[in-house]
Amino acid sequence: MIGTRGAIPLGHLGGLYGTPMKRIFLNLEILDFVALLACFAWGFIFDPSDRQDSAYMVHFHLGVWSTIGNLGVHCLIFIYFLGTGRWVKEVAIAYELPDVPYPRLTRDLKRRTFPPALFAMLVPIATAASGLGAQMREWPGWIHLCLAIATLVINLWAFGIEYRNVRINGGVIDAVLREVERIRAEHGLPTNAETLELEK
Repeated sequence: MIGTRGAIPLGHLGGLYGTPMKRIFLNLEILDFVALLACFAWGFIFDPSDRQDSAYMVHFHLGVWSTIGNLGVHCLIFIYFLGTGRWVKEVAIAYELPDVPYPRLTRDLKRRTFPPALFAMLVPIATAASGLGAQMREWPGWIHLCLAIATLVINLWAFGIEYRNVRINGGVIDAVLREVERIRAEHGLPTNAETLELEK
C-alpha cells in the first residue's frame, strides 16, 4: 500500500504551518489587541452625553472594525486547525501511521483551542452591542465598560492559548513529515522533494 503513495505536496497547506504560521498569527494577534486597546482608550476621550461629539465616531469605528478584525483572527485559528488536522489524518491513513501520537494530538489541540477562541469572539460582539445600547441610553454605561475590560482580558488569555497550540501543532506537522520521509526511505521510495521535482 505505502509503495503506491505519492509525495506529500506542502503547497495545499498554503505555507500556514510550523514557523510561518506562528509568525503570521503572532503579528495578527498583536495588531488585533492594539486595535482593541485603542478602542478601549478612545472610549474615555469623548463625552457620552454629547451624541454629536466627533470623538464618538472614532470610538464607534474603532469598535466596529476591531471587532470584525478580532473575528477574522480567531476564525483563522478555526480554519488552521481544521485544515491541518485533516491533513495529518489523511497522511496518517496514507502512510499507515498510528492514531497516537500525531492525529490524536491534533484533535486534542483543536478541542483545547476552539472554546477559548469562540469565547474571545463572542465577548467583543456583546461589548459592541452594549456600546450601542449605552449610546442610545438604553443600557447603563458600566455594562459596556465591564464588557470592554472583559474583551481585553479574555482575548489576551485566548491569544496565549492559541499561540501555544499553533506552535505545538507546527511541531506535529514537522514530526509527521519526518516520519513520512523515514517510511519512504524504508520502502526504497524517493524523498518528497525528489518526487515533487520529478512531477513538475
